[in-house]
Amino acid sequence: MRFANPYLLWLLTLIVPMVALYIYRTLQGGAAIRISSVEGVKKAPRTLRYWLRHAPFVLRMAAFALLIVALARPQGIEEQSRTNAEGIDIMLSIDISGSMLARDFQPDRLEAAKEVAASFISDRVGDRIGVAVFAGESFTQSPLTTDKSTLQTMLARVRSGVIEDGTAIGNGLATAINRLRESEAKSKVVILLTDGVNNRGEIAPLMAADIAADMGIKVYTIGVGQRGKAPYPVVDRFGEISYQMMDVEIDEQTLTEIATRTGGKYFRATDKDKLKAIYDEINTLEKSKVEITDLTIYHEKFLPLLLLAMALLLLEFLFNHVILKRIP
Repeated sequence: MRFANPYLLWLLTLIVPMVALYIYRTLQGGAAIRISSVEGVKKAPRTLRYWLRHAPFVLRMAAFALLIVALARPQGIEEQSRTNAEGIDIMLSIDISGSMLARDFQPDRLEAAKEVAASFISDRVGDRIGVAVFAGESFTQSPLTTDKSTLQTMLARVRSGVIEDGTAIGNGLATAINRLRESEAKSKVVILLTDGVNNRGEIAPLMAADIAADMGIKVYTIGVGQRGKAPYPVVDRFGEISYQMMDVEIDEQTLTEIATRTGGKYFRATDKDKLKAIYDEINTLEKSKVEITDLTIYHEKFLPLLLLAMALLLLEFLFNHVILKRIP
């Protein structure tokens, strides 16, 4: 609540001398006559007119106060914030092959990748983001959406072992590209994360890269895994899982070529902190245009006060000329 003309509220102080003058004149009394005794008058019952004799003045003062407040123009305030976002369409293509369970990341590569991707999603404003996963084949885990809550839920459900094992990098990239095919966004990006060498799939990684380049899709590639050896999960003949130190093999040459052909960049993440830094860098490189306009709307509140003041003045008129009318 605010007043457009707050200085007019000082006129309310005039009520004090007006009340004082009324009290003074009331105590002074009007015309008088002398009578021998007032005992009979004192015992006379007091009528409704007696109790209402000050009502006109009270109504007039209330109407005066309401008129002053109305002239000060009280206004209700409504604040609105409008966001105009020119977002980017981003597909995350994540490797879910068995090797992503290697424990050179904590708790393993896949869980670390999911945690960092979830943080990346939370930081993006106004973008549509989707998730594709791949191993020996690929599928869409979540289509492009701005519903971050649903996207985070679908990302949390990503796990290894749900499809044939292997590393079909070309298929994983092609699935992400297909989701961006009909996108009308000015900027389209794929972030492809893998820890191995392409050994499955019908689509060659570089062929998928050429398709992405033709469609104006930028691909950032991330190779995850420490250098040298890492503890990989191995299932024995009894179905028990153990971990063995094995060589880390990532086709960095192909991943670099994919990024180069599409105008992206290749990154190597050797631990979780490095992976977080990579996503932060991508977040910086791919900025969304967001315009926030703050609006303040004022709603006039004087009309009800004005109408109420007029009603009180009318009521005062009725008191003076009907209810309390004096006959000469």
